[in-house]
Amino acid sequence: MSDHQVTCINKSDRYNPHERITHIGGKNQDGTPWKLTQEQAIEGVESGKWRFWVSVGGHSVWVVVAMSAYGNKYLKTQNDGEHPNNLLSLPECR
Repeated sequence: MSDHQVTCINKSDRYNPHERITHIGGKNQDGTPWKLTQEQAIEGVESGKWRFWVSVGGHSVWVVVAMSAYGNKYLKTQNDGEHPNNLLSLPECR
């Protein structure tokens, strides 16, 4: 399992937070960018291949897979009590 910091996301125009994130991204140790679809990231987390984390305002929290009321899997951060929308607050990936 390898850990990766998520530093950017791509969002759809949907208002539902469970469907809003389409991609997550960051930088590899060598500085090259990486970008995955939400589906690829979920598969990697569930298989134990990857763990993702976000750092916002000096607080680091893990990204987890959640299930919407409609049975759709999506990515969110663990509740850290201060920044409930850590992923959604990240800038857009280029």
